[in-house]
Amino acid sequence: MRRLITIISPAIAGLIAAAGLAGPARATGPGGLDAYYGQRVAWSSCGNGYECGKLRVPLDYSKPGGRQIRISLVRLRATGKKIGSIVLNFGGPGISGVDSLKAAKTMVSPSLRQRFDVVSFDPRGVGASAPVRCLGTLGLDALFATDPTPDNRTEVKQAEQWAKAFAGACAKNAGKQLLAHVGTGEAARDMDVMRAALGERRLTYLGWSYGTYLGARYADLFPTRIRAMVLDGAENPGQTGVEFARSQAKGFQVATESFMRDCFKAKDCPFKQHSVGAAWKRLDALYKRADRAPLRNTYDGRQVSEAVARTGVMNALYAVAYWPTLRVALAEAFKGDGTKLLLLADDYNGRRADGTYDNRYEALMAINCLDHPESRCPYWPVKGTRFTKKVRAQGSPPIVVVGTTRDPATPYGLAKALASQLSKGVLLTNDADGHTAYSGGSSCVERQIDRYLITVVPPRPGACSGKA
Repeated sequence: MRRLITIISPAIAGLIAAAGLAGPARATGPGGLDAYYGQRVAWSSCGNGYECGKLRVPLDYSKPGGRQIRISLVRLRATGKKIGSIVLNFGGPGISGVDSLKAAKTMVSPSLRQRFDVVSFDPRGVGASAPVRCLGTLGLDALFATDPTPDNRTEVKQAEQWAKAFAGACAKNAGKQLLAHVGTGEAARDMDVMRAALGERRLTYLGWSYGTYLGARYADLFPTRIRAMVLDGAENPGQTGVEFARSQAKGFQVATESFMRDCFKAKDCPFKQHSVGAAWKRLDALYKRADRAPLRNTYDGRQVSEAVARTGVMNALYAVAYWPTLRVALAEAFKGDGTKLLLLADDYNGRRADGTYDNRYEALMAINCLDHPESRCPYWPVKGTRFTKKVRAQGSPPIVVVGTTRDPATPYGLAKALASQLSKGVLLTNDADGHTAYSGGSSCVERQIDRYLITVVPPRPGACSGKA
């Protein structure tokens, strides 16, 4: 299980780049939000030991008496002596926290399961929380196959047409009112209402990937309402969307070369010449081949275009556990069979076995276009509010920022930047490959984070340096 996805889909990428414990909660809220801050979640069993519930929040926090939406939550009760609740965000933007936690109870350690009710949620616009919906299966299939590197006017026009069609479908099917209010700033306000509804005086939070950006926005708004916060695979709120895309491109280059060097040690490595330069040439040749004529697949009737092949490779770089699969997928692709690359791309894009998609991509686009209006799709139907600034979170307790040295999606330098700008940021380094460190990434990081979340004593600087 991975925590991702902050990068723009290749289908239209070229168009987008321009120490307190639990206690009584607040009974009232700021700015006419009393009714929201005074609510409690009505939990009910939803199978396999989970409880599910809903949280009422205003669509527009400047108009608390207006339209309301409901945020979907899931909970696992503490197995031992309870400290309070810990709230998780698995990344994206666009990843369903409800589905992610239901799929893997092991996302948090037995130590945390014992001491906390583990809670996750679908942020607004995602999953079951007022989801943004735009295109159906056939439309998304075609969109994800669109050439990410148009070579002529015809291909550029086709990409423009798809960008326009996608934006128009979002305006029609999701509605401009919803699209205008699914940004991270409002999701952070939802988390504070959630904190109160869970009965917590201060928030205990663990966020991966985009979840670090959400956590940073919360810290910017409510620094004194934090008990403990871990931001694993950090983004830098001081970057624009374009700057982040550049950082991420460099991160994937580093990760790709790390995969190649590891591949050279394996008997089934598909790169004939064991040099990074030669491996890049063969990989680039594969993309050009798929651009000229899509690779075949034996799974269904779709063709494996350049965009699909690139997405499949990119997906496998998020976790070292996927590298053996990627070796086999590339070996077959070099022979003309792109089936395994297609399945890796489907996993990234949220395509289910029945051919339907979850709404991760549609939510990702809607949220990113609000958060980073300087790099939004030129046809997007609503304007965003630019938030590009350093987050100090003055008055917060220590906030732990985790960076993995060869993280493809959130490069290590971003974690260093976020930790340095926070007034009480603590950097925890994981010298390893893959995206994020907690939960399967590093036993050292897990021990340090568990200790901090339970005792609120932060790790010492360098506590996990060199220990994967």
